[in-house]
Amino acid sequence: MGHTEKQATLASRVSALAAVVVLAVLTARAEVAQNEPKRKILVSIPDRKLALIENGIAVKVYPVAVGTSATPSPTGQFSVIARLVKPTYYHAGKVIQPGPGNPLGTRWMGLSLKGYGIHGTNAPGSIGKAASHGCIRMAQRDLEELFELVQVGEAVEIRGEADSETATIFNGATLAQVRLNVVPAGAGQ
Repeated sequence: MGHTEKQATLASRVSALAAVVVLAVLTARAEVAQNEPKRKILVSIPDRKLALIENGIAVKVYPVAVGTSATPSPTGQFSVIARLVKPTYYHAGKVIQPGPGNPLGTRWMGLSLKGYGIHGTNAPGSIGKAASHGCIRMAQRDLEELFELVQVGEAVEIRGEADSETATIFNGATLAQVRLNVVPAGAGQ
């Protein structure tokens, strides 16, 4: 076998080995991903609640404030793209440094839709109401707890209408009760 043939054979073997290594890495990553919990944040605008969902189960549910009719919260699929401690507030030419007067509270989780996020508040009486400029507001203690559980990249789904999933999570109805249009006594009160 000549020098050129040896190089071609060596190059072929190196390419085959590289393909095997890449396949092994991809398989390992897929196995790790399968073992990680599937998580999302689900916000129901009509219920004014937020749930942290892991593997299809609501592990935390919090009351929230949502946007007003003039400045509604966006609906759709988003992701957390930023997490900030002691954020600075910027709105309509106003800049408010971190502190008790900051309307964002002590934490900010920015969404993939520019200008929107999940944050605290300096107006705790607004929780449970349509009161924000479109962001999702949380009570400070609740936000700080959620902040520790959520990472950049987590999915966020904001729904503008109630459905069977939001009824089950936020109002205690079972899927069968939703299909039958039966509401349990005391649900949603």
